[in-house]
Amino acid sequence: MITVAAACGVAGIIAGTITMTGLANTMINGIVALAGNQVIIALFLTMLCCIVLGMGVPTTANYCIMAATCAPILVRMGVPAIAAHFFVFYFGIVADLTPPVALAAYAGAAIAQANPMKTAITSTKLAIGAFIVPYIFALNPAMLFIDTNAVEIITIAITSLVGMFAVSSSLEGYLMCSMPWYQRIIILVGGILLIYPGLTTDVIGLILVLSVVLLQFIARKREVLN
Repeated sequence: MITVAAACGVAGIIAGTITMTGLANTMINGIVALAGNQVIIALFLTMLCCIVLGMGVPTTANYCIMAATCAPILVRMGVPAIAAHFFVFYFGIVADLTPPVALAAYAGAAIAQANPMKTAITSTKLAIGAFIVPYIFALNPAMLFIDTNAVEIITIAITSLVGMFAVSSSLEGYLMCSMPWYQRIIILVGGILLIYPGLTTDVIGLILVLSVVLLQFIARKREVLN
């Protein structure tokens, strides 16, 4: 309890300073004004704020700061409160992987005796799912059991997992074998469409991903035969 109390106390100083000086309200109004009626823009700008404010902050203090400063932005844009808090907390924690601070990557680099910045960049690429999942929470709160049913939850979970797998494959440039640039673009677009909620986007995304999987399967068989 002493550790948690100390973390909350420090977080309270930061959150109190931001709130009492009016910076929090200015930041909220600024992001809402820039985003207009576009929730996706507000999500992106809030993500940047969370990554900056979450750099080098312990987990408990991280959430205290995010809940006090960044979550109200999304709530004002119409995002459900639970989804908004999940979103800001997620990106506050992701700051441990994101350069230039990336405390978790620096710790891993010290263990592996590797270059800290290269480790941070590689960890960010590998954890690309952590940058995508919060958007699913915000754009489609059904994944958090908000106003939904079992069938919709299962559908969202499947399409999101396939979409994240496709995006990760595109960034790595490898599925069953090395992917040429055009296949990487196709599977990237397909993965993003699968992640974005909606029947039309899911169908188009699935077609694009399956087409690349088929091309990869044919290319892999050719490599084996040769």
